Amino acid sequence: MRKYAPELLDLERELAVFLRRARAFSGELSREVHPELEPAAYGLFVRLEEVGPQRATALAAFFGVGKATVSRQLRALENLGLITRSPDPADGRASLVHLTAQGHDRFSRVRDARRTEYVRKLAAWDRLEVAELARLLHQLNELVDTES
Repeated sequence: MRKYAPELLDLERELAVFLRRARAFSGELSREVHPELEPAAYGLFVRLEEVGPQRATALAAFFGVGKATVSRQLRALENLGLITRSPDPADGRASLVHLTAQGHDRFSRVRDARRTEYVRKLAAWDRLEVAELARLLHQLNELVDTES
């Protein structure tokens, strides 16, 4: 039987707890944007806000899910008037997904409330600790990206 270092087991346990809580939190945030949204929708808002208009295929690749999954999620957002599509100037056969004004406003309100909550919860942390956590999470995300 293969043995694993205790710190690796600790990391695995803490990531499992963190990911479960993050999924539940994303569900809450999505429902705050609109009661009919599923949890994954919040991540789409974050990505579109961060990088601007995207093709559905780029969103699927970024999140590591199938195009059919993203298409279904985008269709739901479009039906609620939270996103819109426009022709991609680089390829007229494709379209770019944009946040609508309503989608942007709703997302911004929820995002700002979430950020305020992070500030409150991390108030006792030193800013360097917060920066180190962000750096390490980025490093982990980069590792996962290169493994895909």
